[in-house]
Amino acid sequence: MRALECTPTLPGYALARVAGGTRGGPFTMLRLTHRPPPELLGEGWVRLRPRLAGICGSDLSALRGHASPYLGALASSPFVPGHEVVATVAGGGGRWSDGTRVVVEPLLHCGVRGVLPPCPRCAAGEPQGCEAVAGDGFAAGLQSGYCAATGGGWAGEMVAHQSQLHEVPGALDDRDAVMVEPLACALHAVLRTPPGPDDRVLVVGAGTLGLLVIAALRHATRPRRVIAVAKHDGQRRLAGRLGADVVCAPAVMLRTVRFETGARLVEGRAVAPFLLGGADLTFECSGTATGLQSAIGCTRAGGTVVMVGMPGRASIDLAPAWHRELSLRGAYGYGIETARGTAGDPPRRTFAIALEAAQALRPGRLVDDPLPLEDYQRALSRASSAGSRGAVKVAFAPQGEG
Repeated sequence: MRALECTPTLPGYALARVAGGTRGGPFTMLRLTHRPPPELLGEGWVRLRPRLAGICGSDLSALRGHASPYLGALASSPFVPGHEVVATVAGGGGRWSDGTRVVVEPLLHCGVRGVLPPCPRCAAGEPQGCEAVAGDGFAAGLQSGYCAATGGGWAGEMVAHQSQLHEVPGALDDRDAVMVEPLACALHAVLRTPPGPDDRVLVVGAGTLGLLVIAALRHATRPRRVIAVAKHDGQRRLAGRLGADVVCAPAVMLRTVRFETGARLVEGRAVAPFLLGGADLTFECSGTATGLQSAIGCTRAGGTVVMVGMPGRASIDLAPAWHRELSLRGAYGYGIETARGTAGDPPRRTFAIALEAAQALRPGRLVDDPLPLEDYQRALSRASSAGSRGAVKVAFAPQGEG
């Protein structure tokens, strides 16, 4: 089968950082190759043929050599990237019939790995915190797309456990379906730290995750006000359409949040300006040191900053977080949540909630025209510059329909 294969090495990371920089350039650790399809890993495993597979910001960071080494220790290589996947079942076993259209919930937790008894996090219904991902059961990998044994969506075939699959409703087309995974990430972040009805919420960054967090805030909660910070004109327009009450550029973020919240601006000679007061709850979606520092500097004392974008090594000043007694927390993946309007009902998997939300939000409108695997350099460069081009999500069509 055709596949895009990544083989990270220390020299490869160094070359990727030099050659790729922050704008894309050639992606030196990735190559288009022909390789055997991955083997089924046991009972209940299913063979899939990806129809669309998205390019995530975490994929770009890994291929540029900017991802944290922490994440590299929880992957196995060579791996085929691609964890945002809508696919067709193509044999294997389990309860899924050939030809069924599914989205993949890519977490490789104890239930997928066949680990018994499950780790404490999985036993508590928190599979995103699984402690078996370093290699129990089969090769290491936090998710499909970072595991040598399962393959990923940037290929003609991959394998998944039957429990990872969710049937796509007929009302959703493939572009909507490929956005279910990032929408589940956004819903997880919002539902784990929901704003109150009087809260003024700040969303920093308006790439795929930032825009979907805005949509999730409006779909699943009822905050008093949503303030979005977006770098590019197209992102600002989309943020407004998806539910932000106020949208601004990063250069005027302090002034905007100050006006919206009645905060006090503080300026000093040796420190970047910051606010006393500010947003009640902030979602940092850029995954950058600058974004996190700005988020901390615009959040009121006693407030919460949620890191939704994937951070790496960063040098930031944590004194404001200490002084204001901020809650600084991560939001990774998805788990089991309680959706709005379901009081008294049992919590459900985030993916089930995301599939329902996708039918209302139709996130496929954010997906650019898919490209075949052969055009991977162009696709990755387009994804790297999506915001400046007025685009959001770039995806591969691994079967060649793009």
